[in-house]
Amino acid sequence: MSHQRLTTSLRTCVELCSGAGGQALGLEQAGFSHQALIDLDHDACRTLRQNRPNWHVVQADLRSAECFPAAAAARPCLLAAGIPCPPFSIAGRQLGWQDERDLIPAALALVAATKPRAILLENVKGLLQEKFSAYRTAILHTLAGLGYTAEWRLLYARDFGVPQLRPRAVLVGMEAPAFANFRWPEADLPTAEAVNVGAVLRESMASRGWRLADTWATQAQRIAPTLCGGSRKHGGPDLGPSRARRAWAEIGVNGSSVANEPPAPDDQLPVRLTVAQLALLQGFPPDWTFAGGKTSVYRQVGNAFPPPMARAVGRAIGAALDQTDASLHLTA
Repeated sequence: MSHQRLTTSLRTCVELCSGAGGQALGLEQAGFSHQALIDLDHDACRTLRQNRPNWHVVQADLRSAECFPAAAAARPCLLAAGIPCPPFSIAGRQLGWQDERDLIPAALALVAATKPRAILLENVKGLLQEKFSAYRTAILHTLAGLGYTAEWRLLYARDFGVPQLRPRAVLVGMEAPAFANFRWPEADLPTAEAVNVGAVLRESMASRGWRLADTWATQAQRIAPTLCGGSRKHGGPDLGPSRARRAWAEIGVNGSSVANEPPAPDDQLPVRLTVAQLALLQGFPPDWTFAGGKTSVYRQVGNAFPPPMARAVGRAIGAALDQTDASLHLTA
């Protein structure tokens, strides 16, 4: 691949399966400018448009012909994708490439069409299981054939200031000279150690005068169970399977459903969380708003790549590209 277009593609981004914008927001904070964001979900596209009216949001199936012009015309510096997790989720059937919902082949086709300088793919940790090792290797071989060096890594949201463990499988790929300069982001320990459920939600919990807000916040000085948005087949919003609900109960949260508003003054423990509060636990800023009904919004929030994680990976990618460009400039 050529470095001829460095000045035109520098720090631009096309994002696939963008959802509610967790990854997009983090990459924006890392210095990337989005040229196109593609997602099939109507409400997720509305969420993106209402928060960033200047973003070019395309509602389309990643496998459809209509998404190719939007992506290919951009010739981005970075192609990023938060591929839907059901084919690899430990909670699902784990059919992988045999699952009709697997969109990784479509994402790789768009890599071939757009020829970005860097690639970022994110998914659940289930993709890193031994049973999918051949599939991961096949992905790396496909990218190698397109001129990229790539690597998988397991990252944890808790290491980047998000009050959840939230392990994610992350792939970063670049042309070989740039990948040689790439360093995976290290845990931000001072930030991570200071962030917990109680600290993040205390102000919101007290917003309607709940008398037990401080008591609850003290009890909730720990990280949360991993939020799970589920698929379109998932029922109403709840905070996950029984094991997760037991963990929530230990910090005074009823995980059987999601509340419409924070606790009232005389509410007793355990209390339910709102989707806005769950968004804070994913690392979204308080002013990020979501479109759709409660179930749709919860799905958008629960499936998001936390912005602080995306920002950390985006900065690492940007640093590698900057170092590569500086080296090219010195040898030109």
